Amino acid sequence: METHLLEWFNTLGIYAIALSILLNIIISVLGVLPSVVITAANITFFGFEKGLAVSIAGEALGAIVSFYLYRKGIKKLFQHKEINNGLLTRLQNSKGVEAFCLIIALRIFPFIPSGLVTLAAAISRVGIMNYSIASTIGKMPALVIEAYSIQQVLVWNWKGKIILSVFLLFIIWLVLSRKKSAKE
Repeated sequence: METHLLEWFNTLGIYAIALSILLNIIISVLGVLPSVVITAANITFFGFEKGLAVSIAGEALGAIVSFYLYRKGIKKLFQHKEINNGLLTRLQNSKGVEAFCLIIALRIFPFIPSGLVTLAAAISRVGIMNYSIASTIGKMPALVIEAYSIQQVLVWNWKGKIILSVFLLFIIWLVLSRKKSAKE
């Protein structure tokens, strides 16, 4: 997938930025696909700093478009329903500074799917401007870590090998812990 994306970027030249941002928006609206492939292609094609900037712009715009669409279309379905997650439920019932800080925290925390954060915010009382700013601020550190990790894996030096090893150990631990909890 990344190879095809890089070929498209090459063909499009300067318009590759627009394609990357558009793909990030689509992924955000779908809410279930990870954007790591686009981030990897951005880092490879544009270089670390520019690729990171394009990824931040794409994910920020994707979150804003998703929020708007979710609020318009899905809010009616979830008007009186709670999301069964402590922080997401708290976000759903918050507003103002508390909602702003929760969105930043939930965006930084890598194990909560972005689509769920957007959905919880869309059915909360937070405004689109507060959501947009908080979401973008929260995504920045997560994207810097993601981009750096991708860069280290791409150059495949000792740091990349350690990152990949830790990631694989985490996946193994996650699978084993889920199997253990399923048996109980």
